[in-house]
Amino acid sequence: MINKELLTIVETIQIAKETIKMRLQGSEKIKHAKPGQFVHIKVGNEGSHMLRRPISIADVNQDQQIVTIIFKVIGSGTDHLSKCHVGDVIDGLIPCGTSYPIEQITMDKALLIGGGIGVPPLYYLAKQIKEQGVEVTSILGFQSSEHVFYQSEFAELGKCHIVTNDGTHGFQGFVTDVIDQLDPTFDYYFSCGPTPMLKAVSSKLQDRNGYISIEQRMGCGIGACYACVVPTNDGSNGFKKICKDGPVFEANEVVL
Repeated sequence: MINKELLTIVETIQIAKETIKMRLQGSEKIKHAKPGQFVHIKVGNEGSHMLRRPISIADVNQDQQIVTIIFKVIGSGTDHLSKCHVGDVIDGLIPCGTSYPIEQITMDKALLIGGGIGVPPLYYLAKQIKEQGVEVTSILGFQSSEHVFYQSEFAELGKCHIVTNDGTHGFQGFVTDVIDQLDPTFDYYFSCGPTPMLKAVSSKLQDRNGYISIEQRMGCGIGACYACVVPTNDGSNGFKKICKDGPVFEANEVVL
């Protein structure tokens, strides 16, 4: 169930180039948030920013009722959010969207593949499945060394491989190149990132079990406006709403 929450900023810090980590404290309803879901945040006022911004949940502290979000400053909305201070109160809808169905699948090894701002939701996922005894391997892609974040956090949960477009940190190239080089063993893969990356990953791993999470600009965030639809891949000519039916989908369930 989606709840409207008044979230108080308890920490805000820049952790990489144009990348902000923010911790928000709310009510006990935050405990219901699961890996893969997002917070739909109202920024500014009605006149300056009419649409809320969907930001993935990077972590949840159940005891303190704190949700962590990580976002990149890419427009006026996220720029406004990045300038908020500790103690400021934010209007958010939480938790929104679908989650990775980790309670419904059985696995011993998992491969996590993230790109840029698609990395944060995979961290909360990694923590959850690690607690279930799953062996985690992560491949995380960034533009350059200046954009890399959470490498040590992922490394604490399992093997972590970094790849940058320009080769200034870790492997040079794309996440799919690293998959070829490492040839990791896994039962399921989970991926989140830009659409071109998701297409490449889904194509390369088309015969493997996996789930993807789609990054998309949204309108209402609750499935009422049809602003974020994606075609299904079942031949029905139907559509799925990314904000409600997603953002998590079974690999190859939708057409990217």
